Amino acid sequence: MPNPSDAPTPTPADGAPPTAISPRRERTRERLLDAAFEVFARVGVQSASIEAICEAAGFTRGAFYSNFASKEELFLALTERETRAQLTALETAADTVDAGTVTTRDGLRAAVRTVIASVMPDRAAKRSWSVMALEFEMLALRDRQVAARYSEQQRHLQAELADVLVRLTDSLGLRFAVDAQVAVDLLLGAHESGQRTAMLSGADDERPHVLIEALVDLLVVPA
Repeated sequence: MPNPSDAPTPTPADGAPPTAISPRRERTRERLLDAAFEVFARVGVQSASIEAICEAAGFTRGAFYSNFASKEELFLALTERETRAQLTALETAADTVDAGTVTTRDGLRAAVRTVIASVMPDRAAKRSWSVMALEFEMLALRDRQVAARYSEQQRHLQAELADVLVRLTDSLGLRFAVDAQVAVDLLLGAHESGQRTAMLSGADDERPHVLIEALVDLLVVPA
């Protein structure tokens, strides 16, 4: 088993540029994040041990603690990575949408389906991530310190999502009929609710699409 000697990154002084992460350290972090996703998906966030994550990644506990202070911090880093990958996929898919195809409700709905499908096309990964997120939210509800960090992270990521969606609607000659952040809150709520219902019923993923399309009909108007 590899035994990397990654030392904790020194905290820069106030006003100083952040310390660069070496390629080796970055590879270590990525392997730990990949292993965490695998272990969390298999046994759940709370049941997953740091030892199991290290074993899956092929590293020691020392390597883990030189990159993450706790399992909760690891999950927050995983959330950040997954969400940013989804935002990148969203922007890439948005670039393929032709403004001429969204002049009708049917065309707009078709575009919405295409964009959503591109964000996380792997159904198994989507289900695993939904379950992990729910479990971590339960942990946050019981731990005020975790809740504060999780809430702050989600606010920042949702603000970025709002910016992406505003750029998308602007490029298509559309706009939100309400504040963009309110629209994001409604859309995310509809998606999460539909995803949970679909998972519980064992049905396909149609419900999240249907809910989001209904909201888009109400929230998106010509500019």
